[in-house]
Amino acid sequence: MSDHTQSLPSDASERTLTPVPGELAILPLRDTVLFPQAFMPLAVARDNSVRLIDEAVTAGRMIGVFAQTDPAEDDPKQADLQKVGTASHIHKMFKLPDGSLRIIVQGVARVRLDEVVATSPYLKARVTELPDVPGATDTLQIDALQRNIRANYQQVVTLSPLMSDDLQTLAMNIEEPGRLADFIAASLGSLSTDGKQEVLATVDVRARLDLLNRLLIKELEVLELGSKIQSQVQSEVGKNQRDYFLREQLKAIQKELGEGDDQSREVDELREKIEAAGLPEAVRKEALRELDRLSKMSPSASEYTVARTYLDWVVALPWSKKTDEVIDLARTKQVLDADHSGLEKLKDRILEYLSVRKLNPSLKGPILCFVGPPGVGKTSLARSIAQSIGRKFVRISLGGVRDEAEIRGHRRTYVGALPGQIVQGLRRVESKNPVFILDEIDKLGNDFRGDPSSALLEVLDPEQNATFRDHYLDVPFDLSDVMFITTANVLDTIPGPLRDRMEILELAGYTEHEKLAIARDHLVARQVTNHGLTAKRLSFTDAGLRLLIRGYTREAGVRNLEREVGAVCRKVARRLSEGDDRRVKVTPELVMELLGAPRFVDEEVAMRTKAPGVATGMAWTPVGGEVLFVEATRMAGAGTLTLTGQLGDVMKESARAALSWVRTHAAEWSIDPEFFKASEIHLHVPSGAIPKDGPSAGVTMVSALVSVLTRRAVRSDVAMTGEITLSGKVLPVGGIKEKVLAAKRAGITEVILPKLNEKNVQEDLTDELRRGLTIHLASTIDEVLLLALVRQNDQPKKTRSHSVSVPRRPVPPRRSATARGR
Repeated sequence: MSDHTQSLPSDASERTLTPVPGELAILPLRDTVLFPQAFMPLAVARDNSVRLIDEAVTAGRMIGVFAQTDPAEDDPKQADLQKVGTASHIHKMFKLPDGSLRIIVQGVARVRLDEVVATSPYLKARVTELPDVPGATDTLQIDALQRNIRANYQQVVTLSPLMSDDLQTLAMNIEEPGRLADFIAASLGSLSTDGKQEVLATVDVRARLDLLNRLLIKELEVLELGSKIQSQVQSEVGKNQRDYFLREQLKAIQKELGEGDDQSREVDELREKIEAAGLPEAVRKEALRELDRLSKMSPSASEYTVARTYLDWVVALPWSKKTDEVIDLARTKQVLDADHSGLEKLKDRILEYLSVRKLNPSLKGPILCFVGPPGVGKTSLARSIAQSIGRKFVRISLGGVRDEAEIRGHRRTYVGALPGQIVQGLRRVESKNPVFILDEIDKLGNDFRGDPSSALLEVLDPEQNATFRDHYLDVPFDLSDVMFITTANVLDTIPGPLRDRMEILELAGYTEHEKLAIARDHLVARQVTNHGLTAKRLSFTDAGLRLLIRGYTREAGVRNLEREVGAVCRKVARRLSEGDDRRVKVTPELVMELLGAPRFVDEEVAMRTKAPGVATGMAWTPVGGEVLFVEATRMAGAGTLTLTGQLGDVMKESARAALSWVRTHAAEWSIDPEFFKASEIHLHVPSGAIPKDGPSAGVTMVSALVSVLTRRAVRSDVAMTGEITLSGKVLPVGGIKEKVLAAKRAGITEVILPKLNEKNVQEDLTDELRRGLTIHLASTIDEVLLLALVRQNDQPKKTRSHSVSVPRRPVPPRRSATARGR
């Protein structure tokens, strides 16, 4: 024996007869229970336990072995130990280089832990030996339990792959009931620590045998179930092997009969396509795996068509096909200017993006979102971008899409499953880097079938779309080379996380000059051709087109203008069909003859604002700017404010704030401060069928109220917008360009805007838009009223207005350009 191994000199059989002392050193065990008469190897690493073993071996003393109630406890006390343990002898001790010990112990007898008498340097406790209690005087019951236990134990050993068959022989040779129970419990490796401890703590032999019998029956049920599962698995594996051999035999038979040639040829063709498609390695492996499945199927099987369709989609996608883009900024600018009039800020942003991409082709560019009213050319602008850089163009409409599968595709488990619109679009253009426009993204819906906007989060994120996974393909597809452009009319309905992934570029409406250029260079030619006419037979004068723009349309875009041009062409086509083949030139007189009286007249504002109490405001709508009228009237009553015109909550609050300001400053404007006590004020915004909301009508409401109370009319050539406060301040609002465009369309010559919107005026309003228009910037309600109300000799004494008129900015003359409306 080496220096690191010690053995006790006395015989083991003699030590088992040694009486148990009343006080023992205690060795705590983790997840282990030692039974009397059983041998067990143990690892000892705790310092106090190592010292305990050293002293016990040196003195030849017994030790007490007790299981811990909590295995994680490193320094157990009496409360952390089980109440019943085993007095044990140490047979051998091995010292390891790291200072820990390996020992072999033999249980001697059950002992009860009475009281810990010392905790240092290790636990010592007073113990009481617990001899076996027969428990039952009827030996027949004991014999019957022993037979049942031996029979069940024999089955457990037979079914358990980890237990030796020799254990059955050993169990058969043990006659003593209590010792038999201890031996079987100790040999059951699958029995939990709590179960073993329960057997150890049962002193009554009859009860111990009964408990062990129940544990064996439970273990036997588990083993039988596991054996049944194993048999089923083996049976299934055997069936698969049998099917494989039968399929191979069937192939051989079909080959002899000449029936398998078509399928083999089809599989070979697909294999060639897979190798030639330039698939990424992961996709190639999946395609070959599916092809292998296909080759083993019968062509008449339903799964055959599903697998074949899947492979057709995989090999048809442009995994490595790209369009060679040519970024020529001068050509791009020329194309954009030729196709679209105005939109300078938008064109500059597109040219900036292409400039950076030219310098850094690997750039993960932003997702552009064009927001503007219908008919301003959002989709055609994206088409022009694709044309200018030589990329292919693909468009899908998201309006009314409610099913997530429209974006991500259906899983192949569904009948008639297909990839989503993203993958389908790429297959149609056969390029992995097209300009891909997602039209009407603000009109996405969601229902029980999913939320398409959430599915778009991955598509429109440059950091994630390189591994886009369509549900049908179930393999990653790289979308990082696609130039995504989205369009929308409003931003409010686009979810925040989706809006955050896009760069918003706003398109306002066109001016009259821009509409005239678009109609002259694009709309007229298209409609003349569509109606079977020629430029020799039909032409439009600029005056005729201006009348169509001013008198028959009120829109931000040019869609209705094109309809009106088409209406003129239809009537001229009818004349020609009836035999009148004279050349037609469309003048204002002919427009009115063909289409009737103009729907909109410039005198409408003057007529509606002639009486006091009516003011003209400006509003933003999803389809562009509009002018609106606020009407106020006063009647006898009891101090109430009535609001009509289907106003929203914010607009109602603006009306109350306007009335409160007027009541506060009534005396300054020669209004009876007590007017509200015996009056009822009614504020109405016409077009009552249309919902209205927002704070920008605040200055218009104040002007209407002061007008009706002072009997001074509001100037008919003035329109205004701005939010108000109770202290009389005018706060900034949005949609300045759209509102000014609407005012100019309505024949307004002066507009009042918040002073804090001065930056928007300078940046967004072009010289052409300002031409013939005076812009006043006001910072207080008093300044607005001095500008808006018709002057009278008895006007109130007020300080001079600080409003300013904004002159035109000096800008070099720009080359005239035209545009096409979508």
